[in-house]
Amino acid sequence: MQKFVMAAAAGTLAGVVATTQLVGPLLAQEGNRSSSVYEQLDLFGDIFERIRAQYVEEVDEEELIEAAINGMLTSLDPHSSYLPPEDAEDMRVQTRGEFGGLGIEVTQEDGFVKVVSPMDGTPAQEAGIEAGDFITHVDGESVLGLTLNDAVDLMRGPVGSDIVVTVVREGEEEPFDVTITRDTITLTAVRARTEGDTVVLRVTTFNDQTFPNLRDGLEEQIEEAGGMDSVNGIVLDLRNNPGGLLSQAIRVSDAFLEQGEIVSTRGRDPAEGDRYNASEGDLAGGKPLVVLINGGSASASEIVAGALQDHRRAIVVGTKSFGKGSVQTVMPLRGDGAMRLTTARYYTPSGRSIQALGISPDIVVHQPPRTEEPAEDEEAPEGFSRSEADLRGRLDNDSLTEDEIRQIEEDRAQAEEAARLREEDYQLAYALDILKGLSALGPEAPSAGADTGSDDEETSEAEE
Repeated sequence: MQKFVMAAAAGTLAGVVATTQLVGPLLAQEGNRSSSVYEQLDLFGDIFERIRAQYVEEVDEEELIEAAINGMLTSLDPHSSYLPPEDAEDMRVQTRGEFGGLGIEVTQEDGFVKVVSPMDGTPAQEAGIEAGDFITHVDGESVLGLTLNDAVDLMRGPVGSDIVVTVVREGEEEPFDVTITRDTITLTAVRARTEGDTVVLRVTTFNDQTFPNLRDGLEEQIEEAGGMDSVNGIVLDLRNNPGGLLSQAIRVSDAFLEQGEIVSTRGRDPAEGDRYNASEGDLAGGKPLVVLINGGSASASEIVAGALQDHRRAIVVGTKSFGKGSVQTVMPLRGDGAMRLTTARYYTPSGRSIQALGISPDIVVHQPPRTEEPAEDEEAPEGFSRSEADLRGRLDNDSLTEDEIRQIEEDRAQAEEAARLREEDYQLAYALDILKGLSALGPEAPSAGADTGSDDEETSEAEE
């Protein structure tokens, strides 16, 4: 018995020694890491004190701390940033649908401000700013070396005041100046209209008003058309849409899907990922759907296009999208400020991430550059056209009734209207032609998509 106790004691001692040998270095390593972090914080404090005491000019201590915080966040990725109280309130106002400014969504690339997209009906769009433009100077002051927030601050100012931005555009040999008058930007998230037999839903942003605007606009157009049977399909125009609320992207996707996954988000911890699924009900009643995208379609726009494309619910037409596949969560901070932090990547139903790759359209259609309109005293050239109907002494067509002839003339007028639209918006005209072709094949509409996801889950909201 004594031997057994001694053996047990020896085993316990050996276990303690082994544990000490294994855990000791780990604890020391953790301690060294913590010590290094505190040393770096002490270094930051030393630098802060020296700037405050010895910099050539007196500095604002609060601005200095804010700049340090923002520098830490912007070093992570282009979409993480610190929002001082004023900027945080502007962001909250923008998600509600009204704010002051130029009306452009921007990011930063190679030190310059890059336009993701101008918003419809805003001063920037009316002044001719285009997606992909680089802004190098604001009122003659270079933005090179400034943070994105600082560059945006330069573009802010009183409503009604003018700002001159210097633009570098692909295809233009020299930079050029654009004068823009600042204004209060009131966004109508969705504009609905009917072109021929097709309902066109132009979605400009994803804020709190997007889904209600889309639902109400679609219902109004269907009613004016005389019911869903009179509609051959729907065009969802997401061109130059910079994104917005993730929750609204999910609701817009769900509006046209009956079931299946819409999007999933995955952060650093796999256990914290979320899947968002469609619920039963299709506002379009299964009618064919075409989604228009371009290089200015980003974030929430890409979620919608990717979900509808993966479910084969829509034909995606246009050019490759922007490629912003990350989710930013806005976290309130003390003092009414906020932090916009990238917390996850999002994935389409098929499991693909579009980060830095974008959504590739099913049919690539480039928008031709705008041509100059002829002067008032000039007439647009028209091609020479002559048909049997122009010949003298022609035979009359006695096989058609007056109603049938009138119908043919109405169809011809619609075709001429479509041809006119190609001059104004070639991509949209192409989308309308696709739906017209599908409707000519028969009454069967494409399936609303197969089930690729699980049942609905409760999820929290993040902002794109």
